Amino acid sequence: MTALPPIRLARDTDSEPLATLIAASFAEYPNCHFVWEEFPELRQPATAFANKGGKLWIVDAPDGGIAGSLGATPLPEQNAVELTKVYADPAFRGTGLAQALFSEALAFAKAGNFAEMMLWSDTRFARGHRFYEKLGFRRWPGERYLADVSATWEYHFRKPLSCVS
Repeated sequence: MTALPPIRLARDTDSEPLATLIAASFAEYPNCHFVWEEFPELRQPATAFANKGGKLWIVDAPDGGIAGSLGATPLPEQNAVELTKVYADPAFRGTGLAQALFSEALAFAKAGNFAEMMLWSDTRFARGHRFYEKLGFRRWPGERYLADVSATWEYHFRKPLSCVS
């Protein structure tokens, strides 16, 4: 197996390739559409995450695009870290890339002594849900509706962390 490309922190110049990765991921599902206006944080992704005290990790693809991404943002009022922008190019799924990105977020959460990690995921993304459950996330009761162009409903997932002292 070929070694994974290195993980790095996002730069604002990752805007277009990150949008391309997300749009391609959405295109795998019926009636799931990428619209720039619904993702203003993608115009300057590194700045957007830094302004919230978070981090966005990227793995570059050999073709110059982005093979995968994962962001983590602290939610101090909930003593949690929220994961967002969890995407992997289909060519890199099953290679350990997503687990490596998740390890970065887990280290971030543990360093901040947060009690849990959480995320919201489109109800259509069943493959992602299986991945989250494999990592120890559990689906929480309730769903939320985004009223976006894709009429998205999301499931809530949470994972308790044992690092709290």
